[in-house]
Amino acid sequence: MGVLTKAYEDLVASGEITRDPAQETTLSEFDRISEELAEPVKKGWFRKAPEAPKGLYLWGGVGRGKSMLMDLFVDVIDAPARRVHFHAFMQEIHAGMHQARENGVEDALAPVAAEVANSVRLLAFDEMQITDITDAMIVGRLFEALFAAGVTVITTSNRVPDDLYKDGLNRQLFLPFIDHIKERLVVHEMVSPTDYRQTKMAGSETYFTPINEESRAAIRAVWQSLTGGKAKPLKLMVNKREVEIPRFHNGVARAKFHRLCGKMLGPADYLALAEAVRVLIIEEIPELGRSNFNEAKRFVTLIDALYEARVKVICSAAARPELLYIEGEGTFEFERTASRIREMQSENWGK
Repeated sequence: MGVLTKAYEDLVASGEITRDPAQETTLSEFDRISEELAEPVKKGWFRKAPEAPKGLYLWGGVGRGKSMLMDLFVDVIDAPARRVHFHAFMQEIHAGMHQARENGVEDALAPVAAEVANSVRLLAFDEMQITDITDAMIVGRLFEALFAAGVTVITTSNRVPDDLYKDGLNRQLFLPFIDHIKERLVVHEMVSPTDYRQTKMAGSETYFTPINEESRAAIRAVWQSLTGGKAKPLKLMVNKREVEIPRFHNGVARAKFHRLCGKMLGPADYLALAEAVRVLIIEEIPELGRSNFNEAKRFVTLIDALYEARVKVICSAAARPELLYIEGEGTFEFERTASRIREMQSENWGK
């Protein structure tokens, strides 16, 4: 029995997860990668890097368990591995390239790719999606360098490879990367009728008011249900600035209102956040008005970005959406925001 199959069966036996045929069909691919990575690496002065085992491109609808399986695999595999959100990884690459250029390196990508390749044998990316032209123009060379160095790549995505960077600027230059993905990764669709993320939230409240110990406890319970209490900071590089969300796991992020709207953040920051998460828990939204007009404007911009990206929003707030902003300039405009917040609480939102 392969390492992921055993770990999966143990979770089923303990009652932590429910057996899912769609998930089970992917286990053999993970087990194959584990077995191939377990083969000893022959080293020598003039020996080329060993060819990386063929990776895995696991795609399908939101909440089907793709990230859960990948996380479990990274936990149990006996090989140098790193699991990272794809957007955060690309921001790291851009930051590294910027530093290389500052140091006068002509090919700024080469040392950055080499540093990554020297640290791992397996890279596991969550939610691969290409929406930025700068990512699209370097990701092909980056992956080619990683593959050449013997790094195996596993990635999850909500899109089939052919839909990556769909309708993007100069997309024809990106098409060779799609061919490379198909050549070096097994493309597997996870087809399941069950959206486990929605199932966990089905019938549950997602907007809690007023702000008190009861609503705080409710938010903690939602977070525990969606993430198992696991969390790491999500760091996003936006226009050479770092934006950090304190808690993030498996597409779910959590932050207090002041962290999101009390600082000098703008549309680009909120768009990056909306691209990186599927569920956002916003805690302790205060009453809004003249006294915190700038924070209120940022909140409107944040909700617009999340709405357009169909991100699920869970809130604790001082009042119902319609009563959050009841005085001062912007009251009329906030009616649309309140309506959007209500719509984003619906059970089918984000599907």
